[in-house]
Amino acid sequence: MLCFLCSLIFIGQPNSTTCMLQQVVFSIVFSFCIACVLAKTITVVIAFKATMPESKLRNCVGSRIPIYIITLGSLIQTLICIIWLLTSPPFVEYNKRYKMDKIIIECNEGSIVLFCCVLGYLGILATISFIVAFLARNLPDSFNEAKYITFSMLSFVCVWVSFVPAYFSTDGKYLVAVEVFAILASSAALLSCIFIPKCYIILIRPEINTRAYLMGKKNVKI
Repeated sequence: MLCFLCSLIFIGQPNSTTCMLQQVVFSIVFSFCIACVLAKTITVVIAFKATMPESKLRNCVGSRIPIYIITLGSLIQTLICIIWLLTSPPFVEYNKRYKMDKIIIECNEGSIVLFCCVLGYLGILATISFIVAFLARNLPDSFNEAKYITFSMLSFVCVWVSFVPAYFSTDGKYLVAVEVFAILASSAALLSCIFIPKCYIILIRPEINTRAYLMGKKNVKI
């Protein structure tokens, strides 16, 4: 919900406040979202590995590890944004280069290097989530969501890899449209890849949404 809502900051005539909030809110919200997915994936892996005899991961089962991952993942992005705002924050620019007879009011990102750092950090988080989910794909299917997370992270990375060249080759009002589209597309990818299979089981196949089926005590033809 937060990922979808942060696209609203990009709509309308920009000012000093919205220019600074656009990238900061977007980057922190998305880093929090991906950190949650990463924490969920690592929790699943730890839960299965901890069931093995003499496993040292039994002490890691609980809410501490996810809290640490989500806090650390969001905190690093927050620190990058603070450095960005203190050194070279985004500002309102009156662009006369795009059209000679018009002045376009837009947001200048300030430091392109820090903007790339923000996107790069999101890419690193998504890549780590993808790798962990991919390595956990062979865990029992009844409880394993790794394959759905794998597809969601793959879709997320594809959207933002395509966004980078599109962003730097676009100018004027279409620049905002490109970023809003990337935000909505990546948010929809995260939402659909993880939750549509759950909705399918709940609404279409309720017979396999039982404890007996999950524990492997009942054979249901899928």
